[in-house]
Amino acid sequence: MAFDFILMLTSNDCTIADARARLDEALEGGVRHIGFKDVGLPFAELKGLADAIRRAGGRSYLEVVSLDAESELASARAAIDLDVDCLLGGTRAEDVTALTRHHPLRYFPFPGRITGHPSVLEGPAEAIVDSARKLADLEHVHGLDLLAYRFDGAVPALMASVCAAVEKPVIMAGSIDSPDRISDAAQAGAAGFTVGTAALAGEFPAEGEGFAEQVRAILDLTHKARATSIAPRRLALSAHDTRKPQLRAWVLRHRRALAGHRLICTGGTGRMIAEAAPELQVQRLQRGGRGGDQQLGALVATGDLDAMIFFADPTLPHSGDADLQALTRLSVLHDTPLALGPAAADMMAGALLAR
Repeated sequence: MAFDFILMLTSNDCTIADARARLDEALEGGVRHIGFKDVGLPFAELKGLADAIRRAGGRSYLEVVSLDAESELASARAAIDLDVDCLLGGTRAEDVTALTRHHPLRYFPFPGRITGHPSVLEGPAEAIVDSARKLADLEHVHGLDLLAYRFDGAVPALMASVCAAVEKPVIMAGSIDSPDRISDAAQAGAAGFTVGTAALAGEFPAEGEGFAEQVRAILDLTHKARATSIAPRRLALSAHDTRKPQLRAWVLRHRRALAGHRLICTGGTGRMIAEAAPELQVQRLQRGGRGGDQQLGALVATGDLDAMIFFADPTLPHSGDADLQALTRLSVLHDTPLALGPAAADMMAGALLAR
């Protein structure tokens, strides 16, 4: 996630009654990450909502607000049955991951002590950070859902501390209702943030009236805040053999901007980049011909890449052409940017790596 806006079709920690109609307005506004709670509508209507988000090419999120163990596990089962992309919230990570580990959904539990309804984050900041570390260490926890602005304390400092303490993405949730709070989340290193009630109430400055205009306004604020984000990007790099020198030159030209980000490379490309710029953080996969391209595809499918750069040579036949075609299909299906040459990669660097 590269600091994404997640629209929640919720108010006061419940899915709104007209969520399906509001979804159409939200899609008109251009939002791609859309969620709802596990309460407020019958299961059949939640299923229709999740299916509609997927048909529109969006990414779906279910956030748990249940506080007792039985209800939380029921919510986890509902997320599996609804086939959502991401499960947010909940406090019983070990019990929930026993269910979700066999499902492709991504799981982001709440760190800290959660009480009440609407939910409140309690405890000293140090205890919340410690909770975040322990949760992030669990194998089948893919990130955290921090109820940042439901904390009665120094929220920007808490957000920055949690993001610095873990390597997995942190989504900020709870009462993000102003441009300043969006900006603070980006500067703290968040991977994304949720907005629900505030968007429905029209609290963000927009050019016109209506819910779609609210969505457009928040997306514009997100774009501006992304430029200040300190969250490491996860960038895939690969190239056909005849384009590897070109990719090497591109990396050396952008080495300062790439510093601090996570570069995931197929085997030969990764070795080349690690030798050319040893200060960069490079994770090597298999060589392309031995399954590395398929490994990249899996990372796209699970939402674990922010963008891909694959310098392709269209003048020669390649044994991996089918792999590149598959990567292109997945990049479109999962809305992941893909650059196939230096000019597009330069634009991608300007959009994703600027600080």
